[in-house]
Amino acid sequence: MTAQDEKPPFLYVVVCAAGIAADVGKLITAAQEREWHVGVIATPVAMNGFFDTAAVEARTGRPIRSAWRRPGEPRPFPDPDAVVVAPATFNTVNKWAAGIADTLALATLSEAAGLGVPIGVLPCVSDALAGHPAYQESLIRLRGMGVRFGYPHDGGEGGEFGWERVLDLVE
Repeated sequence: MTAQDEKPPFLYVVVCAAGIAADVGKLITAAQEREWHVGVIATPVAMNGFFDTAAVEARTGRPIRSAWRRPGEPRPFPDPDAVVVAPATFNTVNKWAAGIADTLALATLSEAAGLGVPIGVLPCVSDALAGHPAYQESLIRLRGMGVRFGYPHDGGEGGEFGWERVLDLVE
């Protein structure tokens, strides 16, 4: 195989509904600077104004995925070489760990974990929710599946989210 035949690595970015999602363009830019091609999958709630969907589609050159394809529709993204979830919410982490795949984002995460695709997660969960026993059990279960977690963000105004750190988890 020659260098011309090699395909650039493809990264799925899963975006959940947290206020910090408005800055997801920082993650996409950082990934592209590291020579990843990027496709974004968003939870249905995240699609309701949590980030600038038109700007993300312009930056990636691809549609944002949030719903399943109909039979016969082509796959808009190639298989992922890695997946990152940023921001990851309390709800998404718990449903994913429980094996609930009622959205495209959750189904994609479940499949990627089952295939052994590297997955990095930057949680955005308040201290109160992070202390919930179900959340703590979910982290243990997902870590046991090989999912890598970055330092959590509580969603407050202070402190940087650290978008690039999630890329370090999967490279």
